[in-house]
Amino acid sequence: MNRPALYVGIDVAADTFVAAIFASPGQPIISGGQHANSLEGLEKLCDWLAQHRATTQSAVVCLEATGVYAETLCYYLCSRGFRVAVEPPLKVKRAFQQYAHKNDTVDAQQIAEYAHRFYDELRFWSPPDEILEQLRVILAAREQFVQQRTAAKNTIAALRRKAVQTPIVNQAYQETIEQLTETITALEREMKRLIDHDQNFRNQLLLLTGIPGIGFLLASHLLVMTRGFTATVGAKQLASYLGIAPIQHKSGKSVFRPDQSRHFGPTTPRKLLYLAACSVVTYNPEFRKYFLRKTAEGKAPRLVLNNVANRLLKIVCALMCTNKPFIPNYRSINPMLLKTT
Repeated sequence: MNRPALYVGIDVAADTFVAAIFASPGQPIISGGQHANSLEGLEKLCDWLAQHRATTQSAVVCLEATGVYAETLCYYLCSRGFRVAVEPPLKVKRAFQQYAHKNDTVDAQQIAEYAHRFYDELRFWSPPDEILEQLRVILAAREQFVQQRTAAKNTIAALRRKAVQTPIVNQAYQETIEQLTETITALEREMKRLIDHDQNFRNQLLLLTGIPGIGFLLASHLLVMTRGFTATVGAKQLASYLGIAPIQHKSGKSVFRPDQSRHFGPTTPRKLLYLAACSVVTYNPEFRKYFLRKTAEGKAPRLVLNNVANRLLKIVCALMCTNKPFIPNYRSINPMLLKTT
């Protein structure tokens, strides 16, 4: 596809957004002023784009990932046929030197110029599946409720050790814990209902939960992260996204650091994957044998568990690629042995 003639940059805030159009390095950037982050403001934005001949064929829209503030904008522009790219804010920031002035107009202009300079690297946004979006929200809410329940359990455990008891406070915390438990159970029940409602997601969940160590929650997170494994993503990309990929840090003769994972990315699926690794090295004979062999060689247990987590991701991607169930004690055949002499 040919490069577009116009690049629209939009800086989105909670209540407003600012747009700018970048055509080429030799031409001035056109600023469109501030619009309300509402349906009326989006309609005015489309009118402004039409006035400057920024059509679905001639323009591409770029904005920073600002969470829920930009969701309505992305849905609206995609429904109008525009190509929309959502980029990480830190990546956009590092593409420019810091100037004295910083405001929404300058940010929108920089985003528009960024879209021109890095057009080949833009990732175009598409509306996610409704079930996956609901699962994403439920998983986030469930994690918050679990953290609140854990905090309440820790508090009531400390209060019960006090010499002077306060029954009304203990009862309040106990009722809170029971209510949170019921809410968490209801959310998990709704997640299962949503997945069972879709045949494709149900089959993928069965494949994932058939892998040793991977339970319902981790499988749900994997489905959400990969959009039901429709996105082109491999085990290395998933490991890097979750922050468990070993990263090199070397330079010349003086700078050297052992390879280590940085633990960036989403916390909950990384925690669940670590627990899955702990489970398989305890109960699965093959992984247990691998764990004992590596620790006997002097490897740190945490390092071996990280390797097991990466191996689980490789199994996940392989099964999702072939759409075949997990086979215990499977051994691949060397292709060289299949050649006839």
